[in-house]
Amino acid sequence: MSSTSSTSSTRSSEILSVREKVGYSLGDLAANLIFQTLVTFLAFFYTDVYRLPAATAAKIIFVVGLLGAFVFTPTIALLADRTRTRWGKFRPWILWTAVPFGILALLAFSTPDLGERGKVFYAATTYTLLVLVYAANNLPYSALSGVLTGSMAQRNSLSSYRFVAVMVAQFIIQGLLLPLVLILGDGDKVRGFHNTMMLFAIVGTVFFLITFFTTRERVVPAPEQKSSIRQDLADLAGNRPWLVMLALTILVFTTLALKGGMYVYYFQYYLSEPALAAFLERIGFNGFIAGLNAALTGMGLTEFRWPDDAPTSAFGLFNAGGIIFMIVGIGFSKRLADRFGKRDVFGAALFVSTLFMLAFYLFPPDAIGIVFLSQILHGFFYGITIPLLWAMVADVADYSEWKNNRRATAIIFSAILCGLKVGLSVGGALVAGILAHYGYVAGQAMQTPDTVAGIRLAISLYCSLPFLLCVALLFFYRIDKGQESRIERELAARRAGQPA
Repeated sequence: MSSTSSTSSTRSSEILSVREKVGYSLGDLAANLIFQTLVTFLAFFYTDVYRLPAATAAKIIFVVGLLGAFVFTPTIALLADRTRTRWGKFRPWILWTAVPFGILALLAFSTPDLGERGKVFYAATTYTLLVLVYAANNLPYSALSGVLTGSMAQRNSLSSYRFVAVMVAQFIIQGLLLPLVLILGDGDKVRGFHNTMMLFAIVGTVFFLITFFTTRERVVPAPEQKSSIRQDLADLAGNRPWLVMLALTILVFTTLALKGGMYVYYFQYYLSEPALAAFLERIGFNGFIAGLNAALTGMGLTEFRWPDDAPTSAFGLFNAGGIIFMIVGIGFSKRLADRFGKRDVFGAALFVSTLFMLAFYLFPPDAIGIVFLSQILHGFFYGITIPLLWAMVADVADYSEWKNNRRATAIIFSAILCGLKVGLSVGGALVAGILAHYGYVAGQAMQTPDTVAGIRLAISLYCSLPFLLCVALLFFYRIDKGQESRIERELAARRAGQPA
């Protein structure tokens, strides 16, 4: 066989079917039904549903989060990179953890009456086990994207499918979880959370199994490849694109946690409640909910219980609108990245999305329409970046193999996932720290002008600074469109046993 025909055959085998892309994406939808619930509602569940003291809940979440980032994730990475089965390195982990993940998600959101100390022990134990199984599931799942195909264009497409699924899960959690809890619990939050998590656990387990059965690992390290843990870590330390991606991931998720935690205060204490109520009426939202409930009760079903007060109702719609337009932005990501390269598209889209976030400081409290429009535009441009972050991490794994003649996919992804968790922890801590600095008083109907000014600064300037630092960091990330093509071409030739 000629060199050209062999290379052509290799490239055709790297093309992923729609079935495989959808099957892979369902795994992230399953994981994010649980992960997004943990990020958004675990503190609320512990304090308002399970009735743990707030300080105790914060300590459990913080300590277990650090365990997940710095113990569970790197340990699973080292194990996954050294896994050898007939199914590959990473797919088996998805199979092994599918059922335990669902069971532990249900247990973590259950409320056994065990007394004060027993409840703390139960919450800490179930959350620790859930975070451990989450790491054992999600890290190999993420690394799997780097070995399904060696084609960087196909990875762009796969990431787009994957993150549409993530946004669907995020929409369900941020827009529909509380109504689901009220509906499935018939107004009882304890029963509602239990029934909702049971539904998520069943759906998630089925989706993980679909991911396992519909995917195939194609990028396989050479059988003679052997590397020590010390060598893997040394490769990481000398991998500048990886160092840039680590810093960038920490900064991105710091902003996501900060703005996600602060928006609710912006709606509660800055935006005008009468203006919010008038906006919901003007756009027909209240009429839509009333019509939906009339239709549901007319069929003998339970009505859809959307929150009644204007700030909470508008906040839910605000989140939903942003997520919908993030999905629209994801749809443009692949075509732009294929044409201009991931790095340049990521930086440009992130910069434009930041401008719409900065604008929040300028809006008066009754400019509700402009607030929603800015969120939609921010969501659209940020959506373009979402698939590219993880596709770039997979490219960094290729860069490491290209440079060092050794492939260690999971350890590269694990370090980035550590960065994600650090960013979420830092951003979450900044929410509490900024509120404390500006004199926020919990439960107070009105906050001081200084506190409100601090909230406005947090969701505009403070949230924008990490994103702007990310744009600057990308000037040190050298894997542009030309470098992508060179790495892909030379690795394909090397794997086919040809001279590059």
